[in-house]
Amino acid sequence: MTTLVVTGSQPDAHDLPGHPEHAGRLQTVRRRLVEDGLAGRVRNESLQPVDPSLLSAVHTPQYLDQLRATMRLPGPRLLEPDTYATPSSYEIACLAAGGAVRAVEAVLAGEARNAAALIRPPGHHATRSRAMGFCLINNVAVAARYALRVQGVERVAIVDYDVHHGNGTQDIFYDDPAVLYISTHQAPLYPGTGNMAEIGRGAGRGFTLNVPLPPGVGDEGFWQVFSALVLPALDRFQPNLVLVSLGFDAHWADPLASLTLSLGGYDRLARNLIEGAGTWCVGRIVFVMEGGYDLAVLSYGWANTIRALLGDEGAADPLGPAGGQAPDVRPIIEELRYIHGLS
Repeated sequence: MTTLVVTGSQPDAHDLPGHPEHAGRLQTVRRRLVEDGLAGRVRNESLQPVDPSLLSAVHTPQYLDQLRATMRLPGPRLLEPDTYATPSSYEIACLAAGGAVRAVEAVLAGEARNAAALIRPPGHHATRSRAMGFCLINNVAVAARYALRVQGVERVAIVDYDVHHGNGTQDIFYDDPAVLYISTHQAPLYPGTGNMAEIGRGAGRGFTLNVPLPPGVGDEGFWQVFSALVLPALDRFQPNLVLVSLGFDAHWADPLASLTLSLGGYDRLARNLIEGAGTWCVGRIVFVMEGGYDLAVLSYGWANTIRALLGDEGAADPLGPAGGQAPDVRPIIEELRYIHGLS
């Protein structure tokens, strides 16, 4: 078995020049994988549309009708102040969700050891009934629903370390004990959700772990959070599948935020999740592309992630660490350990 990468050039048609979420994001990642010799070492599959029934399991009929209506537009249109659609965007969003589902399918079937879905538009801000934060369809949520309903998986963990809180993913699974949702994110920052007290509702109470972090946390602070909170929560949950909403916008060079991770810091987080998945669920882990708006960071970051999935040693970090004094995250860790009963 090898690593599966599901991607394609079709998403390039979803584009609005001057917008942070543009076609160049995925183009630069695809180029880097070729230039670094990684594209020839993985199993590559093209994007195929998602089964419409899986969309209906995540989003409301009214919202899906709204998205389909964008196919009749004469040109790009803003659905929300920050989120656009073109006449081809609905079909491309269906391909993105299909890519995430296919990656999960292959890993669960034993066709691949692990996988990455290099897709856009991103998804973790899309709620049941609303596009927002550059997101149209919640790709990782669709993939999780597929694993639960079609494949019969009992427990799915979603780890989200995009710099922004994945409010849409949280919204979709907030009352579902079969899904552990963990988010590390900068606060205060868009979309303004994801505080410590948001821990789930009803049967899902305790299955949402939000770690809001101040600017400047950097590599060491992130590792403290992962080692004291994220990994123990996953160990307690014992997922049958790990999905990662991976955004490279927590890097210090990203123009939209300031959590100051480095590429080396990102690599450490990914490798520990991959190693953990080997213990929890025989290595069943899928990384799904979310944010990241500095093109160099995005391309090197995803190349490093593919190397980690392949089992290669080392990571490329031509930009180096951020430097500077990082805030103390220990009070945040201690409060969340108390709230969630993590020893």
